[in-house]
Amino acid sequence: MDTRTKYVEKLSADIVEWDNQIERLKEKMEDAEPEAKAQYAQSIASLKEKRNQAAEKLQNLHVADDNEWEEVKKGAEQIWEEMKTMLKENITKH
Repeated sequence: MDTRTKYVEKLSADIVEWDNQIERLKEKMEDAEPEAKAQYAQSIASLKEKRNQAAEKLQNLHVADDNEWEEVKKGAEQIWEEMKTMLKENITKH
């Protein structure tokens, strides 16, 4: 398996894990007080939006040719870091 394939598979696994973490936040939201539910809902919406951006970048990686690969990879890495930060902040906040 080449390096690009391994990289894409790792990013795909990250998205699956993020989906699981978002689901756990949804479960916590169900048991929260009304005011906290609103905060959870806002956090979940932001996380889903960033997750969708990451999925789009992942699709771009799948189709990137050798000339585009590094540029697309940089963009993906930026979104991945943003998503990791958002998850960390939201999980510790809630």
